[in-house]
Amino acid sequence: MTDDAIDEAKTWLGEDIDCTSCVHQADLLPAGKCQLRRACVNDRYARRIDRFFNWNPKLANAYVAHEHFEVRAIAAKHADIFVLRGLLNDPEETVRWNAARRLPKRMILPLRNDPHREVRIRIVSLLEDAELTPMMADEDYYVRLVVARRVAPPLLSRMVDDPEAEVRKVVAQRLPTEWLLCMVNDASPAVRLEVAQRLAPDLLSALLEDPDWRVRYEVASRISPSQVSQLIDDDDDFVREVARSRSRAGGQLAREMPL
Repeated sequence: MTDDAIDEAKTWLGEDIDCTSCVHQADLLPAGKCQLRRACVNDRYARRIDRFFNWNPKLANAYVAHEHFEVRAIAAKHADIFVLRGLLNDPEETVRWNAARRLPKRMILPLRNDPHREVRIRIVSLLEDAELTPMMADEDYYVRLVVARRVAPPLLSRMVDDPEAEVRKVVAQRLPTEWLLCMVNDASPAVRLEVAQRLAPDLLSALLEDPDWRVRYEVASRISPSQVSQLIDDDDDFVREVARSRSRAGGQLAREMPL
């Protein structure tokens, strides 16, 4: 059910809304700039508050210190830039984020250490490379994950030893290929598989003895034919099959090559 379909008009404190006692009843109400159950700054439903400010954006400055956090958060979307900096210290994370997304980057850098992970996650989308470097060591693995997805690939070398396998997997997907060899001994098979899928065929020999059959299968599928013979007696059926198939194909090609 949408807010507009709810047949009630309650404040955020649960009290009935009384238009006769509202400061806007003399100017906005007669002009159709606010409407009970549809566009009201006193309503507890966010959509109605949002519509109020869409209709009356110039009033947003007056509401950035409102007691109800929904009002502050939505007012931050419309308020003048010069009143937003104070909201970066608001006790509610939604307010801090809505202020941050409209402020210059130099002002929002302190939010890299925001106590709420959702704010830090969102801040990543507003920053670039060098600004993100301190967040590579964030205590929350998902913050580090989004950093690994966004930061420039050459900077990812600082994250190859991240304690979380999911983060290292993203690093392996984006790290410049010339640096991938430093991850061939990663503790996670999923990470090593990503490495195997990206390494040049002539470098795959580093993974010939990998303990995970999926990694060896990838190696057998892509390594040069002259080296694939080392996997024709592999313990895994799938690895042996692809290795023998490629070995036979390589031998046949060699026989057909003109002298």
